[in-house]
Amino acid sequence: MKFSANLGFLWNELELPDAIRAAKAAGFDAVECHWPYDVAAADVTKALQETDLKMLGLNTRRGDVAKGDNGLSAIPARAKEAQAAIDEAINYAVEIKAQSIHVMAGFSSGPEAHKTFIHNLNYACAAALPHGICILIEPLNHYDAPGYFLTTTNQASHIIKEVNADNIALMFDCYHVQLTEGDLSHRLADLMPIIGHIQFASVPDRGPPDHGEVNFKHVFRIITQLGYKAPLGAEYKPVGPTQDTLGWMSKHA
Repeated sequence: MKFSANLGFLWNELELPDAIRAAKAAGFDAVECHWPYDVAAADVTKALQETDLKMLGLNTRRGDVAKGDNGLSAIPARAKEAQAAIDEAINYAVEIKAQSIHVMAGFSSGPEAHKTFIHNLNYACAAALPHGICILIEPLNHYDAPGYFLTTTNQASHIIKEVNADNIALMFDCYHVQLTEGDLSHRLADLMPIIGHIQFASVPDRGPPDHGEVNFKHVFRIITQLGYKAPLGAEYKPVGPTQDTLGWMSKHA
């Protein structure tokens, strides 16, 4: 197995370039992040070059976090802001050679929200395609993100089919899918043709994958049997120093 360190959670007490270096020292095969925009892209690029790690992906900005935003792209009244966030993400991704962008939908619902999300995803796919960047969409569970527009893998699958672009795919987060749908093995098998990235964390506490209700030894074996070879994203919340939570890696490497 290959693993990617999600630096939105792991080593998040460090500046992003130093977190990249820490991930390399810990034996990760790649890195990914959430919102790197306050860090100079040149500094991130330097750290990636030093460590020979790839940045798998980043997220579009959430919007006004103080007012409760968690993405913009499915909010009808904020399409211009959403597209500005998409442009910003693409420009940053190009500079650091990131492979994908998670376009965050936000808190919304109904037909107009769906229409707006499709419109913005079409915009994102068209803008990202010349750069070889994949656009990802990710269902979030209703415990952590109540009211989020995109909630299930079935909904995501239908959206991906409607957009019908070569560079759109599903971010399959085992943590979110287990809380919302369960049945991880069958969901992975059914959805593998449209999966662009896989993430994991224990359920229900979103800790490292060495405890909780999901047997990740089994899940990782299923992913391998399905032919998925890209690094899996460790997007969990460590309690204490990240370095002290990495015992699981040696068991699954």
